[in-house]
Amino acid sequence: MHLPILPDIVIILGLSVFTILIFQKIKLPAILGFLITGIIVGPYGLNLIEAKHEVEVLSEIGIIFLLFVIGIEFSLKGLASIKNTVLIGGGVQVIGTIGLVTFLAYELGLSIQSAVFMGFLISLSSTAIVLKMLQEKGELISPHGRVAVAILIFQDIIVVLMMLLTPILAGQSDDPMNELLWLLIKMIAVVAAIIILARYAVPVLLKLVVRAKSRELFILTTIVLCFSTAWLTSSVGLSLALGAFFAGLVISESEYSHQATANILPFREIFISFFFVSVGMLLDLNFFIENIVYIHLLAIAVIGLKLMVVIIAVLLLKYQLRTSLLTGLALLQVGEFAFLLSTVGMQYDLLSETVYQYFLAISIISMGATPFIINWSPQLTHYLLRTPLPPKVRERLKMNAKKKELEEKNTTENFHDHVVIIGYGLNGQNVAKAARKANIPYVIIEIDPQAIKKAKDKGEPVVFGDATDTVILKHVHIQEARVVVVAISAHDATRSIVKTVRLFTETAHIIVRTRYIKEVDEIIKIGADEVIPEEFETSIEIFTRVMKKYLIPNDEIEEFITDIRSYNYEAFRSIPNIPNGVSTFQVHIPDMEIAAIHVLQGKNSIVGHTIFETGLRKNYNVTVLAIKRDSSYILEINEDTKVIQDDIIYLFGSPDDIIKVNKYFVYK
Repeated sequence: MHLPILPDIVIILGLSVFTILIFQKIKLPAILGFLITGIIVGPYGLNLIEAKHEVEVLSEIGIIFLLFVIGIEFSLKGLASIKNTVLIGGGVQVIGTIGLVTFLAYELGLSIQSAVFMGFLISLSSTAIVLKMLQEKGELISPHGRVAVAILIFQDIIVVLMMLLTPILAGQSDDPMNELLWLLIKMIAVVAAIIILARYAVPVLLKLVVRAKSRELFILTTIVLCFSTAWLTSSVGLSLALGAFFAGLVISESEYSHQATANILPFREIFISFFFVSVGMLLDLNFFIENIVYIHLLAIAVIGLKLMVVIIAVLLLKYQLRTSLLTGLALLQVGEFAFLLSTVGMQYDLLSETVYQYFLAISIISMGATPFIINWSPQLTHYLLRTPLPPKVRERLKMNAKKKELEEKNTTENFHDHVVIIGYGLNGQNVAKAARKANIPYVIIEIDPQAIKKAKDKGEPVVFGDATDTVILKHVHIQEARVVVVAISAHDATRSIVKTVRLFTETAHIIVRTRYIKEVDEIIKIGADEVIPEEFETSIEIFTRVMKKYLIPNDEIEEFITDIRSYNYEAFRSIPNIPNGVSTFQVHIPDMEIAAIHVLQGKNSIVGHTIFETGLRKNYNVTVLAIKRDSSYILEINEDTKVIQDDIIYLFGSPDDIIKVNKYFVYK
């Protein structure tokens, strides 16, 4: 059997791997790697792709998956707390950008329809790049991070309306008002059908699927829901992408949405790569080189315009000027949805080939500049804040910011320094009960539908999902957890969970329940801090009851249990004896903790540097107490003590400061 598209797939994906490896080395986003791959293999590059139509079909599937995931992540309930930021901030940013770009584009000679459409394109920012950068910097929950996410949510929603308005804007209808009314009726009908499915049909279907306990069936059902809804909307004259978005909305209201996202993400990443490659294939390199100066001037103008509009939008929300600047610097690029919308505009002749080439070039430049701008945003913000402002203006901005800060303290949930309980069996239930009694914040991850029902009946904070999936771990803020308890019986899954958790955090204390003593050493080596073998604990319980029958005093039994646990657990771990002078006592100081962090390979900000050069004390307010190197301990720590690979550093500080240090140690 011969597949004509197979060589093209191999070329695209093979070259993408090579390009993205280079881009990762120079800290550029993968999206740019795909765009560059498209430029290289496209008709204006080496012209290596023959099945161009088939590549476009694959890219359409990528867009379906992309909007499906956006729909899943878009929860009406979850947005209630930030609705003002989404509606006001996003609305001012999008409408303001469209207005200014329309005016400037019209002055430059575009028709009013094309100028408005260009405003649509420029108003959109890159959700993929911004969220990835903010996540890597640990700034998603910062004030500017939350505002940026809210504005991006508004953009992701409004792009659907833009797609629907594009044919009307292009004048493809003899009666635009009638067409708009008919479009509105179809939208209402589809939304009504979606609401019925979301409330009655889909929850029942997903419950039946989950009870089957088949991952393959769950994935298949999710994909069928996605494509069938997309096909439904397409059959009534709406877009496939809109249908995929609605399908995501249907699943978003169920308790299985996070696992659905985790299952779909690999498909999205593969197919969306073809979309960005197909966009790169359209860029004319000769045109870019011939107009390079003009293109860069326009790119600077677009970046400046978007920066100004976002700053004004955030200031209207009464945030600090610093927050406004940081948000503006994060959202000044043209986004991936603009590429999708531009292809629709080309179909309806709203963009000429020349204008389209300018748009592609400007978009790629702005996206390429974003990682550098976000990384340097604190320094840029500090410089911009030093510019003189009238005293009355600066004082008013400060007063508004203080009011906003008080509002956020009263309305936002402080969800960190919590316990993540994986598994809601008997052990997980007991841990949850103890945490609830001690007023310790916690969240449970469980994949068994019966256990989920039991937890929900008790009012437990439970998330349906597979704890080996990074999406599920991100959702429960694993990087901010103080303790992770793995209370499941599957040995392979336990190992995978411990490894995955360690990718996010080196500071969380991982406690694992296992069945057999022989498994302890292996689980400790891959990252667990404590392993409780049921086999050993059962033997202690049996012998304790034997001793009671022989009327041994309770205090002697307790002393015996303490000694045998202390001795045997140390033996299980195969940890060399600590040298004389090092105590193994535990100390409790309120709001402070001691954390042991492993220095892994490739941590160049730590490896080979002195304690002073790492800036741990100065920048993160944590103190290095000791360093374990091989089987010995370095107890005399000074500013000139060097850190090398595979050291274990013992840090003392507040839980929040310990969590912040993770960016230097967590594997990337």
